[in-house]
Amino acid sequence: MRQIRQYRSISQCSEEPDSIPVEFGCACLHISRTAYYAWLSGKMSKRDTDNARLAEKIEQIHTENPDKGYRRIRDDLEHDYGIRVNNKRVLRLCRAKSIRSTIKYRNNGCTRHAADPQYLAENILNRDFHADKPDTKWLTDVTEFKWYEGLEVHKLYLSAILDLYDRRIVAYVIRDRNDNSLVFDTFKKAVRTNPDAHPLFHSDRGFQYTNRKFHQMLEEHKMVQSMSRVAHCIDNGPMEGFWGILKRERYYGRHFTSRESLVQMIQNYIIYYNTKRVQHNLGILTPWEKHRFGLAA
Repeated sequence: MRQIRQYRSISQCSEEPDSIPVEFGCACLHISRTAYYAWLSGKMSKRDTDNARLAEKIEQIHTENPDKGYRRIRDDLEHDYGIRVNNKRVLRLCRAKSIRSTIKYRNNGCTRHAADPQYLAENILNRDFHADKPDTKWLTDVTEFKWYEGLEVHKLYLSAILDLYDRRIVAYVIRDRNDNSLVFDTFKKAVRTNPDAHPLFHSDRGFQYTNRKFHQMLEEHKMVQSMSRVAHCIDNGPMEGFWGILKRERYYGRHFTSRESLVQMIQNYIIYYNTKRVQHNLGILTPWEKHRFGLAA
């Protein structure tokens, strides 16, 4: 790959009064002298020129969102710029520019299973994570975040509901306590904004979801309840996957020193995720674009 900005830097430095030798500049930037002189003479091949332009666009995308790896960068090139290239070419250019996605950390979760569940449902979803239209299958869960005030550690809990058709976050609530009201209010928010939805409702066996009152709320809204099996996180895989995406891209590696900054991060990310973060599995669309597509079908 030939990198136009590096060529220009070498050229500018070599023209200054106390100029740096071209050989030294090429060695420092790991540039072939032959390639540099080909660029200087205007004899670069069309493929080299295209690669240089593509590399600049790739670096721009990665600079704006350092969490993105080559697959998501390729999707952005197609979705945002109409540039269709294959994964291998983008990967090759990313490697040349040392572009890598953020390291993924393990998500340990925070679910507290009920010691004495009032209601248990079968795993009706049975890992069938495909949905033909919006609001036919919803997943839910609660995850934990931490923020710090000096040496004192504070916890924050996020409850969310995800639609399997478009992977959008239907509703969410952020609270300081992981209790029944956290989950109940998330559900109420979801049905308030989606009054005609009667999806299969899947969760793990957390104490809030096995509460008899919660089951009654589902029945009142004509929803069928489904639950993961004990110690089978994969039964709620897409929901667990969303937690991993959020934390990998915006939480891990950061140190939040106020509740407000952590809440703001979560709120901003969910807006970004729903409206701007394209997903390959959705056909290079954002969740909201996929949602609108489903409603129009």
